[in-house]
Amino acid sequence: MGAWALLLPLLMATAQAQVCSVNNTIFEVQENTNQSGPLADIYVPAGQQVTLGQSSTPYAFRIQGTQLFLNVTPDYEENTMLQAHLECRSGDTVVTQLRVLVFVLDINDNAPQFPFENKVKNISEDTKVNTIVIPETELEAQDLDKDDILFYTLQEVTPGASNFFSLVGTNLPALRLDQPLDFYSWQKMTFQLLVRDTQEENAEPSHTAAATLDLHVWPADLRPPWFLPCGYSDPYVCINAEYHGAVPLGHKLPAPLVLRPGPVHAVDGDQGISQRILYSIMQGQDGTFAIDADSGNLTMTRSVPSPKTFTLLVKGEQADRARYSVTRVTIEARNAIGSLPYFPKSRYYGQVARGSGAGVEVKDATAPSLPLRIWAQDPDFPDINSAITYRITNNTNFRMDGETMLTTVLLANETVFYAEVEANNTVTTGTATTVVEIQVLEWEEPSPTGPSGPPETPTSPEAGGTTRPSSSTTLEAPRPPGPSQGPSMTSSGGGTGPHPPSSTTLRSLASSTPGGPPSVGTSTFLPSASPSGGSTQTLKPGTSQPMPPGPSRTPQTSALRPVAQVLLRKSSGSPAPQL
Repeated sequence: MGAWALLLPLLMATAQAQVCSVNNTIFEVQENTNQSGPLADIYVPAGQQVTLGQSSTPYAFRIQGTQLFLNVTPDYEENTMLQAHLECRSGDTVVTQLRVLVFVLDINDNAPQFPFENKVKNISEDTKVNTIVIPETELEAQDLDKDDILFYTLQEVTPGASNFFSLVGTNLPALRLDQPLDFYSWQKMTFQLLVRDTQEENAEPSHTAAATLDLHVWPADLRPPWFLPCGYSDPYVCINAEYHGAVPLGHKLPAPLVLRPGPVHAVDGDQGISQRILYSIMQGQDGTFAIDADSGNLTMTRSVPSPKTFTLLVKGEQADRARYSVTRVTIEARNAIGSLPYFPKSRYYGQVARGSGAGVEVKDATAPSLPLRIWAQDPDFPDINSAITYRITNNTNFRMDGETMLTTVLLANETVFYAEVEANNTVTTGTATTVVEIQVLEWEEPSPTGPSGPPETPTSPEAGGTTRPSSSTTLEAPRPPGPSQGPSMTSSGGGTGPHPPSSTTLRSLASSTPGGPPSVGTSTFLPSASPSGGSTQTLKPGTSQPMPPGPSRTPQTSALRPVAQVLLRKSSGSPAPQL
C-alpha cells in the first residue's frame, strides 16, 4: 500500500502530461475593453494540436501558438458571455476538449432613448383632475444598460403650463392632470420631457435624452347656447340678451322684424364646437308671429288690430339637441300717426378692406371689428320701427342688408366712396336720407394672438354704434361712379360738375330744420371725384341739381387730395340755397 501511495502522484502527473489544459477557464471582462494580451496559456502535449471548435462564439477568439487571445472588443448589449471551445487532437483523433468562458460586465455606456421625438396628445377640457392623461408605457425611455435606473424631469415650454400637468414620479413618467383645463384660455401647451440615467447630474458617466410633448386641449360641450349680445359674460357664463321691438297697428310687415339690441341670434357657448343653433317659439305664440328655425328671424303672419304687447319665449337649441337656452322677446303693437323718420346722424363712416369681393360687410370706422349700422328713428316709435326699410340711392358698389351695408362688386383699389342711404317707412311712406363715407383701405381685421387668455365674447351681428373718425384721418379722392348713376352735369367753368379747390376738405352736414332732429325730411347727394382731382356730378334721373354746402369744419391739411364737396337739398323739392 505504501508503494502505491508513492506511485499515484507520479501516475497522475504522467496522465496530465498527455492532455491539454489551461491555467483558468472562467474570466470576467468589462465591455468596451480592448484585451491586447493573451487571455490564457494552453498546455498542449507533444504530438497534439489545439484548435477552436465549432461551438466557439464566432470571431471572438483566436489561437496563436499555445495562447488564447480575445479577438473582439466585448459589448454587453451584443453578447453577455463569450465561449471558446478548445479541441486538442492527435492526428484526427480528439484527445481533449476544453471550454473557456468570458463573462462580459455591463457598464453605463448607452444613453436612454425615447420611442418618439415629438408626441402630440389631444385632451378634452372636461378631463377630471388627477387623471393620467398619458400612461407610463407611452412615455418611458429605453436604456440598453440593464442596471441603469432612469430619472425623469418635465420642463414647461409654454409659460404656466406646469400648473396643469406633472409626472407621477421621478422614476414613473406617467403624465397627470393637476388643474382643470379651459379651452378658451389654454388651447395648446408644450413640454420638454428629459431623462437621465444617473441620479446626479454631475455623475460620470451620465447620459441624457429629451423629447417634446404637445398637448392640445379640445373643447367639451359644457355651455348652452348664448343669446347675443350678452348682458354679462366671461369664458363660462353669458347673461342672455332680451330683445324688444315695435310694429304698427293694422299692418302686416313683409320683412323680418328689426329688434333691439339686435336680431334674435344665439351661438354655441362652446365656440370651439360651434354647434348649429335652431330657433323656436316656446310660449306666447298666438299665431301673429313666426320664427325661422335656422336664422332666428321673426316675421308677422297677420296684422294686429289693437294696441297690445306680445311676450315671446324663444328657445335656441343646439342641432344635436344636447343643450338649449331661452330668452324673452317683447314686441309692442302701436298706432302710427305718420311722423317722418329721421337719422340721428347726418353722416356715417365705414371702411372695408381693399380686395373685398361682393357680399362683404362694411365695418364701423371707429370700431373696425364691428359692422357699420345705419338706422333711422321714428317719433312714433322712439326705440324701433320694423316698418322702416333701407336702400342706397346713388352708388351701385354697395347695397343695404337691413341696417348693415354690403359690397356688391370687387373693390380692388384704395379709395373713398360716398353713398346716400334712404330710410322709408313702409306704413306712413315717410322718408329720410343720410350719407355714408366708405374708405377702402389696405387693412385686415385684427385676429387674437398669444398662447393664453379667453377670447372676446362674440357679438351680435347688429351690435355696435357709429361715430365719426378722428379729424386727423386723411381722406382719399373718391372713385368715379358706376355706369348706372346717370348723366353728368357740366359747370360753367368748363369743368365737369361743381368741384372745390384742392385744399377743400369734407365736413359733416348740419340739420336743415332748426330745432328739430337732424336730417328730417332731407336728402343728401354727393358727387364723386375724378382721378385727376376734378369731380363728376352724377344724379339719378328726375332729381334736382345739388349745390355745395358751407365752409368745411374739418381741419385743413396739405396731405389731402382733392375731394368732392357735400351737396345738400331739401326733400320738399324747394331750390337749394346758393353760396
